[in-house]
Amino acid sequence: MIADVGLSLVKVLREALVPDLVAHPDGIGLAHPSDKGDMNLTVYLYEIKENTEVRSSDMIDQGDRLRFPPIALDLSYLITAHSSSDVLTRAIDEHRIIGRTMQVLHDHNVLKGSDLVGSLAGTDSSIRIVKDDLSLEAAVSLFPNTPYKLSLGYKIGPVYLDSNRTRSVTRVKERQVRTVRK
Repeated sequence: MIADVGLSLVKVLREALVPDLVAHPDGIGLAHPSDKGDMNLTVYLYEIKENTEVRSSDMIDQGDRLRFPPIALDLSYLITAHSSSDVLTRAIDEHRIIGRTMQVLHDHNVLKGSDLVGSLAGTDSSIRIVKDDLSLEAAVSLFPNTPYKLSLGYKIGPVYLDSNRTRSVTRVKERQVRTVRK
């Protein structure tokens, strides 16, 4: 589920940035910013937190079993632009990629329908994308031994991770009612 959210985000970015700003679809992918390889835009999951605002305690009816409720998660991503251009145009290319990425995620602030891939495809899931104001200190502290590159922070969620715990139940098959006359 978690991987499919990241892949869905990558799909949306590929559809918007390739081929105008990024030459090929493999130029955008899930990777650590310092392990970018040939990528021009890396999407890196750096934090997973429980979303307590949508926590549920309702069991899910599955016939003869009750499934424990899923856990709601918020996923935090760091999106970083990389350019292999010469030093004179590298910053300009990266600024264009970052600017277009912000525009795409602002205009496309919900992952749903045809955006979803993997286990999310074909579901009625609707996952919000919200710009996360990650401070410079926080961004630098994520990778203390790596030079900082201009990056964007986004929070995506809630994402529901199903529970594997179930409890068997027996259904009421007969009911007896007694009345007493007073």
